[in-house]
Amino acid sequence: MTHVYDPLHHPHCQGQDFASSYWASTIALPKATPNVSKAQQHDVAIVGGGYSGLLTAYYLASEHQLDVCVLEANQVGFGASARNAGFVLKGSGRLSYPQMTNKWGLDVSKGIYAEFSDAVNRVEQLIAKHNIDCDKQENGYLKIAHNQNALQSLNAQADYIQTHLQNANTPPCQWLSQEELSAHYMKNQQAFGALRYSDSFGVNPLKLLLGYRSLALESGVTLYENSLVEHIIETANGFELSVNGFKVSCNKLIMAGNAYNNKQSHQVINNRYLPILSSIFVSKPLTSQQLAESGLQTNQVCMDTRTLKYYYRLLPDNRLLFGGRGAVYAKHQNKPVYLANLKKGLNDCFPSLKNIEHDYYWNGFIAAALDDMPHINFDGKLGFILGYCGAGVSFSAQAGFRMAQMVAGKKVPELPLYNTPLPYLPFARFRRIGQFAYYQYAQVKDRFF
Repeated sequence: MTHVYDPLHHPHCQGQDFASSYWASTIALPKATPNVSKAQQHDVAIVGGGYSGLLTAYYLASEHQLDVCVLEANQVGFGASARNAGFVLKGSGRLSYPQMTNKWGLDVSKGIYAEFSDAVNRVEQLIAKHNIDCDKQENGYLKIAHNQNALQSLNAQADYIQTHLQNANTPPCQWLSQEELSAHYMKNQQAFGALRYSDSFGVNPLKLLLGYRSLALESGVTLYENSLVEHIIETANGFELSVNGFKVSCNKLIMAGNAYNNKQSHQVINNRYLPILSSIFVSKPLTSQQLAESGLQTNQVCMDTRTLKYYYRLLPDNRLLFGGRGAVYAKHQNKPVYLANLKKGLNDCFPSLKNIEHDYYWNGFIAAALDDMPHINFDGKLGFILGYCGAGVSFSAQAGFRMAQMVAGKKVPELPLYNTPLPYLPFARFRRIGQFAYYQYAQVKDRFF
């Protein structure tokens, strides 16, 4: 390899190494579909073969009977959809629901909460309906207060959700005291209580992705792997894409690469998102003694309330997955300090696992927007899906469903997720410097506030 891929600096990700993840050890990639080898025309072209691209294509083909192609620069399984922790949970960006209400009003907050709830339910339904074998684990998401201040804030959020947002159609959340958490879930030394959502769960994200790949192909979607979109020209009738030296014409175009977009993707998204590295390690299988000493007795997904969050869960084979923020600069991602930081974070939570050994360690990008919200936008010809802020395993299903509706001319909910432009990042060329400064502030905040 001549460089470590960074979407802010390199023109494309084709030819880069796939992540040496735990997920990649559990299933082999299928034979790649043929790449683009001749000029052609489609109703809709989608750039990016991850969750967003494949599910948008699936819904366009199966529910709206459109001719769709998906263009993937590498092979399905390269990007964030195969590098993440496999947490299917209700996200909301970094805005709390009270903050949303202050910004947009209670009805909008209710609508966003319902969309994120529907996203989790949609993934669960896709898995069940199509028998996707993705190692789905027990339902439950524990959002853990890491100190007393976070406990008060989290308690207030729980009260707000239960009072204003939940209804008969949304699954309940419940408050767990420090004692309940220790007795029934884990002996986390930095847990002061938790908010438990009942409708979230963990999966093997690569197996889920390959399940979506099969759904798309079975629905008549044309998937081109190892097909890099090198140039895009807008025409009177749509777009012309240069792919492997051939022309692919389409009436409508969707950019679905999310954090793995790049400098040449399209001006509509350039300088409008921040790719953020997340790092994950997976331990050797825990012994019965390690499980007993740590009190780990659940496979539910867990994430704490730090600004620079830790997230973790027990996998089906009793390995522990533990993740958090990685390097600021992609070229530094494999420095030993970042794995050491993760293991220190684990040790702070579970001292009995101080000397834990790992078999797998890898990195991947997520995408954040300036306003900390996902954006699913379509202007009649051109659309993009961007900015999941780490909740893409679940919300990609809802995003793909809604994007397909917009492309087909159907009405979608009047929510900022779907009708707010993706904000431009001021001083975009200095965004990594700003990210570094923010990380320093966040480390102090997480420790003392």
